Amino acid sequence: MQRNGGQILVQSLLGLGATKAFGVPGESYLAVLDALHDTRGRLDYVLCRQEGGAAFMAAAWGKLTGSPGICMVTRGPGATNASIGVHTAMQDSAPMILFVGQVGTDMKGREAFQELDYRAVFGTMAKWVVEVDRVERIPELLSRAWTVALSGRPGPVVM
Repeated sequence: MQRNGGQILVQSLLGLGATKAFGVPGESYLAVLDALHDTRGRLDYVLCRQEGGAAFMAAAWGKLTGSPGICMVTRGPGATNASIGVHTAMQDSAPMILFVGQVGTDMKGREAFQELDYRAVFGTMAKWVVEVDRVERIPELLSRAWTVALSGRPGPVVM
């Protein structure tokens, strides 16, 4: 059976030892939400009311556990709402990975609904910003994101 990107992401997070994720559900990552449901509690999703709060929770989780806090938000305004938590995680040396949904590749650069240049927005406040270009690269990029979040001075990564 072929797995979709959401399933690959969630299985990769489990493989790295993640047990909790914070976020506000969004249309741009429904496959991830479905895959989280299928873990049957091995990776708990904490439903938040606002993306900034979710990012603060993930940063606090990272600071308290030493493992990257996981935050998931939708594209555009979800990402910008979460940016204050990313900035705080950087200043507080809290390991965190913010996952942001994105418009389809066929819509990029066309001012699509909620399209945002994540490197431009987060480049100065995160240790690393990466956009997944192919589903098969998710495990590789996530492994690197996890390592970067924890290496040297811990801090946030945006993926």
